[in-house]
Formats: sequence, structure tokens, C-alpha cells
Amino acid sequence: MNRAFSPFVHSMLLALLAVSATASAAEEPKPAAAPAVAVKADAAKGATLYADGDAARGLPACVSCHGAAGNSTISVNPKLAGQHESYLYKQLVDFTTPQRNQPVMTTYAKMLSDADKKNIAAYLGTQLSKPGAAKNKDTIDLGKKIYRGGIAAKHVAACASCHGATGNGIPVQYPRIAGQHQDYTVAQLTQFRSTKADARKNSVDMHTIAARLSDDEIAAVADYIAGLK
Repeated sequence: MNRAFSPFVHSMLLALLAVSATASAAEEPKPAAAPAVAVKADAAKGATLYADGDAARGLPACVSCHGAAGNSTISVNPKLAGQHESYLYKQLVDFTTPQRNQPVMTTYAKMLSDADKKNIAAYLGTQLSKPGAAKNKDTIDLGKKIYRGGIAAKHVAACASCHGATGNGIPVQYPRIAGQHQDYTVAQLTQFRSTKADARKNSVDMHTIAARLSDDEIAAVADYIAGLK
């Protein structure tokens, strides 16, 4: 025999049904968020920014310091042509951190957007680097020995083990260094070796190695690197 529910029981049943429906809805899987689309670097925009800067934002042209197509003719400013795109981008990012503080580049890098950094790196990575040359015949053998074999007595690894026999490096981790200006390489190795607050700190490996090199050894290996083809 059917019996009508009391108003109280009826309301309780409705409440339980509502809770059950809510719980079921909550358990339903939500559609996955669309993956972020990686923005591809635009080398053409990088070329324009490199050559002309951006007056509206107060950005200077890179070419004034690093030369046409990244082939610097100023010995204290690095050649950037043909450098690994990923390495260049990392350095531009590092210039905005305490790990690599350089007055001019830090100021400039902080003015660049992330897209700017990627675009400039993409442009320079496609340029052809002009060769350099070793200048000191008296130290070439020492430089060659350090670069190819390291210094076992000082636990200095061969430069070639990371930068390659011809100085082409490995993307992201180790830069292309073949043909780089002697003065620039000396300055960077000295910076890596320094314990001052403004020293270059964005590579533990290079800090460890440079700390074991004398001034003469740094000069010799820098000159040998300049002549790598």
C-alpha cells in the first residue's frame, strides 16, 4: 500500500538528491586547458632591432658596439655572429640577474622584452662569423696545450671537452668561442675567476676552471682561441 511521505521526509529526500547531483557534477572531469603556444622567434624583427634599435623605447642599436651582423671590430666587445641562438638568449636573460652584472648590457637587457631577446638571438645565430687570428707566437704552444689537454697538475679540464676541438661549443651550455677577440676572452676568464661582488657568476664550471688559471695561462689560451677556425 502506497503511503504519502510527510512534508518533512519529502523535503529531506529532495535535499539529499540535490547534494548527490552536486557531488556528481563536481566529480566530472574538466576539459584540459589548452597548452601554451610557444611563440617562434622572428629573426627579421631581431635584425631590425639589432641594426636600428627602437627610439620610441630608448633602445640603442646593438650594431654600434657589436658590429655589422655581429662581427665586432672592438676587441673588448664580443663577436656575436654565429653564436648559438639558445646561448645568446640565456645570456640576455642572465644580464637581468645578479649572476651577470655588466653596466651597459644589464641596462640594455632590462629594456628588452622576452620576445626582443629571442628575436635578436635568432638573428645573430644565423650570421656568419668572421675569423680571428692568434697574435703571440711565443705562447701559442701553451695555449694549444691548455685548450686541447688542460692542465692535469691543476685539475684544469681541456677547453675542448666542452667547447669542441674547433671551438664550436654546445647550444645553451657552452658558447661558440672560435675566433673570439683575445681581449674579450681574457676579460671573461678574469671575471669568472674574480671573487668580487660584481664578478661573473652564471657558470659554476667556468668559475672553477678560471680560478685555477694564472694570468699568463689565461692570456695564452685566449690567444689560441682567437685563431681557431
